[in-house]
Amino acid sequence: MTKIIVVGLVLLLAAFLLIDPAFAQAAPAGPAATSGALTRALSDVSGDGRPLSLSLQILILMSLLTVLPSLVLMMTSFTRIIIVLSLLRQALGLQQTPPNQVLVGLALFLSLFVMRPAIDQINGQAFDPYGKGQISIEEAIGRGGKVLHGFMAKQTRESDLKLFSGLAEAPPYRTVADVPFTILLPAFVTSELKTAFQIGFMIFLPFLIIDLVVASTLMALGMMMLSPTIISMPFKLLLFVLVDGWALTMGSLAGSFAT
Repeated sequence: MTKIIVVGLVLLLAAFLLIDPAFAQAAPAGPAATSGALTRALSDVSGDGRPLSLSLQILILMSLLTVLPSLVLMMTSFTRIIIVLSLLRQALGLQQTPPNQVLVGLALFLSLFVMRPAIDQINGQAFDPYGKGQISIEEAIGRGGKVLHGFMAKQTRESDLKLFSGLAEAPPYRTVADVPFTILLPAFVTSELKTAFQIGFMIFLPFLIIDLVVASTLMALGMMMLSPTIISMPFKLLLFVLVDGWALTMGSLAGSFAT
């Protein structure tokens, strides 16, 4: 079952690679090569070299598609980006603007931009050689896993690694590269959540000051029945537009990943 999951992970990463025209040009023979790679992957899963039946292949892929997207997103920069964008929307006092679909789309494309070096490495070291039949599925998974492992290790705090290593009662590791995914993945997610909330706190501060000033002014004028949110929202939007807030936020988020 684990082998089926990792095969599906490679196939899902391959789908992300084929989105970009540059990768599509580098891939051999287009759909035919992709179909051949898929058949080889599912043949390896069967264990005896024979491809699985079409109905079983579809069943496996449909089952993987319900789990793998969440897994892949948790192993990339998506978690930090979507949380910061959601906190930014709340700091502005906007409930549904931008809509959730827009925020998710922004987070996905910014994640693709941030992960571009890692995707290039996976394409060159794992997917492209496997598509040409030069390496096995196990080696392709190992190479792709090393790239993702290196990315996550750079973003993970040492304190979080020690926390989950202690919970797992694992022996001390000589290097970060020796840390298994079972420990690195929860430590990475914890670090991303902590970093995202730290960035969100810094974003909240200027808007909080505006709310306090507006509330104090209304209180001094005796306009206690008027909601401060109605008055402060235009000022917060004006401040956000004047400082080119979206470009500043997106650029800061992309620059926060030490890749």
